[in-house]
Amino acid sequence: MPKDYKALAADIDSRAVALFKAAPGPMRAFRGLMEAATLDGALDSATKELMAVAIAVATHCDGCVVFHVRAAAKHGATREQLAETIGVAVEMGGGPAAVYGADALAAFDQLAG
Repeated sequence: MPKDYKALAADIDSRAVALFKAAPGPMRAFRGLMEAATLDGALDSATKELMAVAIAVATHCDGCVVFHVRAAAKHGATREQLAETIGVAVEMGGGPAAVYGADALAAFDQLAG
């Protein structure tokens, strides 16, 4: 059965809110790191989010895939850019990364459209 990535994203958001309430100091610091790491610089934000997608695919992190695919789309990454990113992740992560890469592409189709 296909995954509902919009529902998964909402679930991730809900659990993140609960974690922020439970551990506000560390989570504010982590959010600051995430925001600083993805600011436009020598690399634009979309490229940085695509890098995060590649790492999420290669390390098999479902929640990370959804979070960073959504962020990449919000920053203007295209489906074609995501597909090339997934190709690099599969190169680095092998067969399991191919499964997560397919999930990332399906998530993009749901979350970006």
